[in-house]
Amino acid sequence: MTAADPVRTDFAVIGSGWRSLFFLRIARELPERFRVVGLVTRSDATGANIESAWGVPTYRTIDQLLNHTMPKFAVVSVPRTVAPETITRLAGHGVPVLTETPPGPDVESMLPLHQLVADGALIQVAEQYHLSPLLAAQLAIARSGKLGEISQATVAQCHDYHGVSLIRRALGVGFSDVRISASAFESPLVQGPDRTGDPTRETRVTSHQITARLDFGGQLGVYDFANEHYRSWIRANRLLIRGDRGEINNHEVSYLQDFRTPIFSTISRVDTGVGGNLEGKFLRGLICGDEWVYRNQFMPARLMDDELAIAECLARMSDHVDGGPEFYSLAEASQDHYLQLLMRQAVATGEVVTSSRQPWAP
Repeated sequence: MTAADPVRTDFAVIGSGWRSLFFLRIARELPERFRVVGLVTRSDATGANIESAWGVPTYRTIDQLLNHTMPKFAVVSVPRTVAPETITRLAGHGVPVLTETPPGPDVESMLPLHQLVADGALIQVAEQYHLSPLLAAQLAIARSGKLGEISQATVAQCHDYHGVSLIRRALGVGFSDVRISASAFESPLVQGPDRTGDPTRETRVTSHQITARLDFGGQLGVYDFANEHYRSWIRANRLLIRGDRGEINNHEVSYLQDFRTPIFSTISRVDTGVGGNLEGKFLRGLICGDEWVYRNQFMPARLMDDELAIAECLARMSDHVDGGPEFYSLAEASQDHYLQLLMRQAVATGEVVTSSRQPWAP
């Protein structure tokens, strides 16, 4: 290890669900960067399975964990209904927290958490989508100025607060108030893979789609998603970001160099292990035109894009604990969750709803 190499980060995981395993996989693939020093699960059987499969010590309570380990921070990966209590308990022990989304089920549960931050607790939220390779590249292009003044973003990528987060970041609207109209639509869809694997027979399911317009006054966000979109082979992700000088339409980028000169570029992945390439299987980064718009800092680890984004959350959390900047604050997470709750309200009532400034807004 050289002086320029990152120091390994020791962290703990609270929770043993499906999402918790992402953090265990990342630590296994990047042992020089991350180590899980302990995991809290209430189940003896689950604890034994994790210890056998992952070589990670498990504990039944947070107090037991902290009596035996000294994590730099703890990842909270528990149901949203119990997340606020878990975050509060860790903060009471002085442990920095990286919590999964959302930080609580509703506005009332999130408000006390902001008092913890005001009192000095370090809390960030593991919102990974804006850090995944393609989305990070697209957002970087939007921020570069090439597209001019951004006025519109259409997101069909991910559900609820994740989609709202991408809209707010693409538009750069911060905590501005918004008028939301939304409706639901149902349609038949042949089921694709799920968490258990590939389908074993053809099955038709009902796709429950929500389309919403978020009017920030001069800037428009469009949300369009159904949960069946995840893992579907026949429902592609879509992202459109428009400015007065150009737009990003999925992988295609067009903008004006001057008013007489249009430039057309494509965002392209640079993957290894394809064809005759024998470097291994990993992502080097993404290029648009003649510049890198995303570089993978974790290569040559064999991680899928979502895991690369979560690894970025872990790295940035480590930096934040050392005095570095916030990367997705509790306030940001609460705002995104608040707006998606309003979006659901607009669907249920059929009425336009308007947000109001919340106590967490700066």
